[in-house]
Amino acid sequence: MEFELWWLIVIPVFFGLGWVASRIDARHLIRQSSQLPDAYFKGLNFLLNEQPDKAIDAFVDVVKLDPETVELHFALGNLFRRRGETDRAIRVHQSLVSRSDLLPEQREHALFELGQDFLRAGLLDRAEDAFNRLEGTSYAAAALRHRLDLAQMVRDWPRAIELARRLQRDAADGARPPIAHFHCELAQQAIAGKAPDRDAQARREIDLALQAGPAHPRPWLLRGEAAYAADDVEGAIAAWTELERISPAHLGLIGERWLQAHERAGRLDEGLARLEAVLAEHPSVDALRAVAQARARRDGPATAIAWLRASLARTPSLLGLEQLLELQKQPAGGELDADIALTASLIQKQAARLSRFVCGQCGFKARRFYWQCPGCNHWDSYPPRRTEELEAES
Repeated sequence: MEFELWWLIVIPVFFGLGWVASRIDARHLIRQSSQLPDAYFKGLNFLLNEQPDKAIDAFVDVVKLDPETVELHFALGNLFRRRGETDRAIRVHQSLVSRSDLLPEQREHALFELGQDFLRAGLLDRAEDAFNRLEGTSYAAAALRHRLDLAQMVRDWPRAIELARRLQRDAADGARPPIAHFHCELAQQAIAGKAPDRDAQARREIDLALQAGPAHPRPWLLRGEAAYAADDVEGAIAAWTELERISPAHLGLIGERWLQAHERAGRLDEGLARLEAVLAEHPSVDALRAVAQARARRDGPATAIAWLRASLARTPSLLGLEQLLELQKQPAGGELDADIALTASLIQKQAARLSRFVCGQCGFKARRFYWQCPGCNHWDSYPPRRTEELEAES
C-alpha cells in the first residue's frame, strides 16, 4: 500500500481544527460563567453550608439582577416555604404562574409549588383549587395525594373515599390509601348521630370497611362495638373473636367490654380464659385490669389480688401495681394504711406518665388510643400498648 503524500497535509489540518474548536468552546464557557453574578455562587455556597437565610438573601440579589431566571425563582420559593415564610413563597410562585413566557411544564411546576405554599399556610380552599387545576398534567398524581390529605384534614370522608379509590387505581407505585379507616369514620359518625336509620348506616359503612380491609382490626372492633350497643352480645363476641384472630394485641383495648359481653352471655369463664391467653402472649395493662376486675366480681377481691400478684411476679408492671393497690382498697372499705396510701399516691403520679399511648411516627403521646395520630395525621401509627409496655420491650 503506497503512502499518499497528501496525508502529510490533511493530518495537521485536522489537529489544527480540533485545537481551534476547543479554544472556542472554552471561551464560550468562560463567557457564560462570567455572566452569572457572584451572588449566585455565594447563594450556592450558603446552601451547601446549611445557611438558608444567607442563601435567600443572595438569591434575592440574583433575581433582582436577572428576573428571567425561572429555576432560581423555584429555588427561592422553596427556600421561603421551608423557612416558614409562606407569604413570600406564595408571591414568588404566583409571579411565575402569571408569566406568559413560561413553558407548559414550567407553569405546571409553579402551580404545584403554589398549591403546596397554600397548604403550608393553611389556605385550604386555595390549595385545593391549585391542585384541582393540575388535573391531566404530569403533576396530577402528586396533586391527587395532596387533595386526599386535604379531604382528611377537613374530615370529608366521602370525598376522601372517592379520591383514595382514584389514587389506588391510578398510582403507579401501588399505593393503598386507608379506605377502611374512612368508612369506619363514617360508621362512627352514624353511631354518634341522631338519624333514624343510624344503625343501618353504621352497619353498611362497617361492611364497606371490611371489604376494603378484611384483615384490618378496626372494622372488626367497630362491628363488635355496634353489636354490643344494640344488645347483640353474641354478635359482639363473634366480631371480637375475629379481632382476636387477626390482631390479638388489639383485644386488650376492649378487654373490659369483651368480658362484659361474655358475662351477659353466661360465658364469663370462657371469656376470661381467652383474654388471659392473649395477655400471656401480648402483655397489656388494659387487659390485665379487665381480668382483675372481672375476677374480683366473680371470685371476690382476695382471689383477684392473689391472681394479680402472681401475674405481676411473672411480668412486673408499675401500672399493674397501681391496679393491685386499687383492689386492696376494696376489703379495707376504700381506705389504706397511711404508708401504703402515700406509696399509692406516688405510684399513681408515675403511672400517669407511663399509661400514655405513643405515636410511632412523631412520638405524640395521648391518654387514649387513636387510629390516626392527632400530631402527624399518620394512620395506624399507635401501637395498642402503653408507654410502660413499649419501654419494657426496648
